[in-house]
Amino acid sequence: MTEKSSMTFQETFASIAQSGLPLQGKLDAFKHEFDTRLAPKAAVEALHRSVEELIASGAPDRALKVGNAAPEFTLPDPDGKPVSSKALLAKGPLVVTFYRGVWCPYCNYELTALEEARSQIEAKGATLVAISQQLAPNSRKSQRQNGLGFPILGDHGGEVAAQFGLRWTLPDYLRVAHTTLGAVLPRFNGEESWTLPMNARYVIAQDGKIVYAEVNADYTRRPEPSAIFPVLEQLGRRRVA
Repeated sequence: MTEKSSMTFQETFASIAQSGLPLQGKLDAFKHEFDTRLAPKAAVEALHRSVEELIASGAPDRALKVGNAAPEFTLPDPDGKPVSSKALLAKGPLVVTFYRGVWCPYCNYELTALEEARSQIEAKGATLVAISQQLAPNSRKSQRQNGLGFPILGDHGGEVAAQFGLRWTLPDYLRVAHTTLGAVLPRFNGEESWTLPMNARYVIAQDGKIVYAEVNADYTRRPEPSAIFPVLEQLGRRRVA
């Protein structure tokens, strides 16, 4: 993008972020601006085509679901400290969101919304983490820009995303669109696979079973953070009983 268009992008993002809309309202408002004003038509068409193809492929249906055992993982935080899902689950339920990267405005709106809900999530006994394929400096930037109090864990090459059934490979036409938009994944992720996770949010109970799963091939659709509250409350009642 040119400097002018980049500035317009940032101004639009910030204006919508401050709008007071719920998460999906912000995503819808940004998508309208992006599709009609901010992005080249060819790139928009490529993005829409990729979503349609990913949905048609049935990929979301093959991702892990409620009732499945969640894969155990140990991943580095942005400072290189290993974080173990087993250790986190020893404390209480685990909320995991898969994050495409610092370059994705839709993902950044979601991270901010989750941060706003973090105190309520933690009050219900759960821990919140994000998982991303991006390099640690980009995760530090994401945490700083979004004011996050929870870590973004590094999933190099998307290995954990693949274990959850979320990783997919971008077709050539979509790589061209990403490059046009400045989202060159090898540069952000430090490897050449051109893969991403589908956007997904999971709640994992202390026994390692998935008790909430929201997977969507459309990166512009995200559940409100409050959608997980009833699940966490039920787990809390189960612990007390």
